Amino acid sequence: MTTLTINGQSTTIQGDHEHLLAALRDELGIMSPKDGCSPSGQCGCCAVLVDGRARVACQTSLERSAGTEIVTLEGVSAEERARMADVFAACGALQCGFCTPGILIRTKSLVDRKGSDLTREEASRHLGGHLCRCTGYTKILDAVEALAAGETPEAEVPGGVGSRGIKYEARELALGDRSYIDDLRPEGLLHAALHLSEHARADVVSIDTSAAEAIDGVVAVFTGADVPGELRVGIIHTDWPVFIPEGGRTSYVGDVLAIVVAEDRATARRAAEAVQVTYEVHTPITDAVAAVTNGTEDAVWELDGNVLSRSVYARGDVDAALEASDHTIHEVFQTQRIEHAFLEPESTLAVPTEDGGLHVYSGGQGVWDDRDQMASVLGIEPQKITVELVSNGGAFGGKEDMANQAQTALAAWLLGRPVLCTVSREESLRMHPKRHPIRIEVWAGCDADGKLTALRARMVGDSGPYASVGMKVLERAAGHASGPYSVPNIDVEAIAARTNNPVCGAFRGFGANQAQFAMEGVMDRLAEAVGIDGWEMRSRNAVAPGAIWGPGQIMDDGSLGARACLEAVKPAWDEARAAGKTVGMGLGLKNSGLGNGFKEIAKAVVRFDDDYHQGGGVEVRHCWTEMGQGVHTVAQQVAVTELGVSAERVRVVVDTTHELGAGQTTGSRGTLMGAGSVADACQAALADGCQPGVDYYGEYRVDWTNKLSDGVENPIIHSTFGYAAQMVVLDDEGAVERVVAAHDVGKAVNPLLCEGQIEGAVHMGLGYALTEDFPADENGWPTNMTLKSLGILRPKDMPPVDVILVESPQPGAPYGIKGVGEIGLVPTAGAVAAALRAHSGTWHTSLPMGE
Repeated sequence: MTTLTINGQSTTIQGDHEHLLAALRDELGIMSPKDGCSPSGQCGCCAVLVDGRARVACQTSLERSAGTEIVTLEGVSAEERARMADVFAACGALQCGFCTPGILIRTKSLVDRKGSDLTREEASRHLGGHLCRCTGYTKILDAVEALAAGETPEAEVPGGVGSRGIKYEARELALGDRSYIDDLRPEGLLHAALHLSEHARADVVSIDTSAAEAIDGVVAVFTGADVPGELRVGIIHTDWPVFIPEGGRTSYVGDVLAIVVAEDRATARRAAEAVQVTYEVHTPITDAVAAVTNGTEDAVWELDGNVLSRSVYARGDVDAALEASDHTIHEVFQTQRIEHAFLEPESTLAVPTEDGGLHVYSGGQGVWDDRDQMASVLGIEPQKITVELVSNGGAFGGKEDMANQAQTALAAWLLGRPVLCTVSREESLRMHPKRHPIRIEVWAGCDADGKLTALRARMVGDSGPYASVGMKVLERAAGHASGPYSVPNIDVEAIAARTNNPVCGAFRGFGANQAQFAMEGVMDRLAEAVGIDGWEMRSRNAVAPGAIWGPGQIMDDGSLGARACLEAVKPAWDEARAAGKTVGMGLGLKNSGLGNGFKEIAKAVVRFDDDYHQGGGVEVRHCWTEMGQGVHTVAQQVAVTELGVSAERVRVVVDTTHELGAGQTTGSRGTLMGAGSVADACQAALADGCQPGVDYYGEYRVDWTNKLSDGVENPIIHSTFGYAAQMVVLDDEGAVERVVAAHDVGKAVNPLLCEGQIEGAVHMGLGYALTEDFPADENGWPTNMTLKSLGILRPKDMPPVDVILVESPQPGAPYGIKGVGEIGLVPTAGAVAAALRAHSGTWHTSLPMGE
């Protein structure tokens, strides 16, 4: 037993916990400190005050804590809690909110010690132990400065579409009062842990669970032999085994072999390590190009061939156009694998219901896909499972696929008890899909004036063993091969390869940023050959209404945004060059929505309280995952606009009792389609007088796009595109000094949140360009297995970002919306590469460029 003072009360810790964080969360139920690194002291999410100094609880033993005074956000005075939360909300200093409680604790420690003497530079250094994957730190430092100065910007709720205002539930998220899945503790809860493969490609000869089952506190161990239904799941192809059974073969080191269920988390983890597996190891296939060209063995168990998909299209005569071009280039570009590094590791809670069903709390990006896949594994009707979508602590595409949902649901179903499974950070790094590394070989030409004449691109993307959405990523890369430029002759092939490396799937940008890195490299090399600067080269070739883009789509008036973004950065470009600064320019486009012939449907429900006409509330229900991007706020502001009510009267929830949508929260779809469906529901309600107790349905659909393979001369590949121009300025040492980012969002539903999305995306884009990597060795094992090793930029390394919001409306879209989440990092790497070329004279062809 250990006695210490926690939030002003003398407390005796009864259990034998490995660190202070476990004691706080598991024994005392103090949930504001979060576990983001499981635990290695590398994320800062669990910071608490120990005798007035901020310290990460996961690296603080109970022995060191004895006799100390511990303060968490729960123990801060109500007045100070409110002020800190209001300032962070008013500054837009949080998105998913998972990291924010730890940052608030660090901020309190700094302000208590330094007061108004605390500088922004000093705060950025002291916040170096805190990761935030969403915000880019800019608005966090704004909030810290305000608190140090004793200023309290007014935390105003937003008005209608187009108004600035705080994020929905911002205060609760900032203080850690909004529960994530791992904060939930139903009665009778059991904890689960996974046993993952030790080899990327090996036959599983036997699985011996006896040693694990013999450990005191272990309730059960389940393997593939216990699956009553289908063994495989998948969003597009059902090729991903939820367990590799005896007699099966592993295909990457994230494969699950067993799930151990115990009375507490520590026991479950210890027992999972005790599961003994006998393997017959085979040489893994880790070279993506060789996998599809050299006739090697099949990489994946029971799947034929190593070509997951091939996306092709062509227009014109590329060979003749290249031959006639005044300037040509031939180059090979290579992008790298990247880890999402969302701060909340994957977590699932499955609770049996009294009617014989299952209630599953999931942090995924698609509740209906989760539900249907779990039902197939259990061999039951989907209607027996309700999936409640819990706001998650960041995703960026990395939570589209199921992680541990199926295994957790199986354990709860077979045991008839609630089961919670939260993976460790290392398990998360091994399991979930990453950004595709893509090899892009290009041939391109232009005339003497710099007008593009032809482009040929050949891409091979390493998709790892299972499909995930890899074929769609490479399809998107193919479609976006020419970037935001008009090219009269084009020939593109993109292959998604199966290997035994980590699975790759959706990640913010979704293939467009890989393709854009190559295309921006093309533009800068040709500009140099012509003798014009990067801005002028892009200006002469940017798409415009009536232009034919990529696979043959005729661009509409939404493409005016490309020119508008270029013009928006032109003054800063001219000023920086006149001052002798080293600069680089990037221009990008990224579709919003799925397109490529996919039938996209979003629905929403509006329901009015009984006292609505006397000033009561209205509930807006939608089908999108709130993962920090602000889709709840979008729904709130649309309701304010359409119904003419104040934001305080609007409650927003994700509805999993009605099937309100097709597809996942991906591709910047939430803002575009969510706004359209909520507006339609509100209009239906107004037409009926907003009767209390009635479910008013609304719908928005995009069902007019074409597949690349449809054979249409001028297909509509995507319904909507966003555009962005970014200028990167380097200092004399070649480090990024400043970024100017002009983004056409169509309509900024909430400018404060839009700015935060762009700042966060630029942060991610700079990491992608310069420092981030997630390589795997010849055995298919990732080599960067901690958050610290990933190369994510810390606060002190983040340059100022000048955000310019451009609003060039998309015809036919609700309010002209285009979306902002994905376009944010598409041009960044190209702009950095151009700046580095200007600084050092070196052309860069591979990412990251800072090594």
